[in-house]
Amino acid sequence: MIVAPAHPLNSLGFAKPPAQTRVVVAMSGGVDSSVVAAMLAEQGYDVVGVTLQLYDHGAALAKKGACCAGRDIHDARRVAETMGFPHYVLDYENTFRAAVIDEFADAYLAGATPVPCIRCNERVKFKDLMATARDLEADCMATGHYIRREAGAAGAELHSAADPARDQSYFLFSTTQSQLDYLRFPLGGLTSKAETRALAAKYGLGVADKPDSQDICFVPNGDYAAVIEKLRPGSAEPGEIVDLSGRVLGSHPGVIHYTIGQRRGLGIGGLDGPLYVVKLDPVLKRVVVGPKAALSTRTVPLKEINWLGEMPLDGRAEWVIRARVRSTRPPREAILRPLSSTTAEVELLEPEEGISAGQACVFYQPDGSRVLGGGWIWAGR
Repeated sequence: MIVAPAHPLNSLGFAKPPAQTRVVVAMSGGVDSSVVAAMLAEQGYDVVGVTLQLYDHGAALAKKGACCAGRDIHDARRVAETMGFPHYVLDYENTFRAAVIDEFADAYLAGATPVPCIRCNERVKFKDLMATARDLEADCMATGHYIRREAGAAGAELHSAADPARDQSYFLFSTTQSQLDYLRFPLGGLTSKAETRALAAKYGLGVADKPDSQDICFVPNGDYAAVIEKLRPGSAEPGEIVDLSGRVLGSHPGVIHYTIGQRRGLGIGGLDGPLYVVKLDPVLKRVVVGPKAALSTRTVPLKEINWLGEMPLDGRAEWVIRARVRSTRPPREAILRPLSSTTAEVELLEPEEGISAGQACVFYQPDGSRVLGGGWIWAGR
């Protein structure tokens, strides 16, 4: 009996021709996801572009530097027209409000510093949108994130991007193994954003020179407090600014106007040495300030851990890792001590400043690029 040879794996890892491989591309309207869609279309894949309308984009039409607004939907549609593949816009406003925006507001009111982009990936893009991709009978879903998916001995692994300056692994730590099996990240191996823009120009895309988004998409100009006051009217209650001993140094217009580590805008000048926000107490309506040394901590308690290692998280008493406690900081040497399958404590070998509840702590291999998961900081001090 003659056995026909298996078709070689295509660039997305499937043993069939690109034309028989359907891929849904999550398109924000920015240059990154546009290049992914155009690249796959040029390679002959059966591309379907999907853009999510996440909030009332009518109010955001004139706002630059944010994703998923009306202009971005238009830009995504033009890319699809240019490259000749279908494009759909899905109304996810209610889902986004319930899964991301409401928690963002409540976290700020509780004195935390949330990262809504992580929750959006976790609860909307990699959950609801992925379900839509499966409904469309897509073989996989691709995004414009700068992160790498590599084949490992036990399945797909998550690795930081080739370009450290563009790496988005901090925002994708909660990607589950089943999601990772379905996802593809074609830009993860590029070494600079200039390469991405050059590809956009090559494909004749109008977004080739479009600026990168800077703000959280539903927070115009980074004014978190204004958004919180709109979502939760009357929430900005005034209170006292106190030092570590409880001595009153001044007053404030509302805890939501402050974040851990903040130095500017405290309105309490003239004291000995600079002071920083070291704690927010929404119950007592207090902003606690202290010297920079008071911001340092080595112990980070975590909850809701997503673990991507082969052995169970609590299969060891401790793990040697590198930990990243802010998206803008490099990973540092640390010890991870599991308390259960979803909770743990991280000991940083060198103290970090300004760790805040609501932020994420992401785990990396001690001597490699692999992302081992991460968790949510539930008490920074």
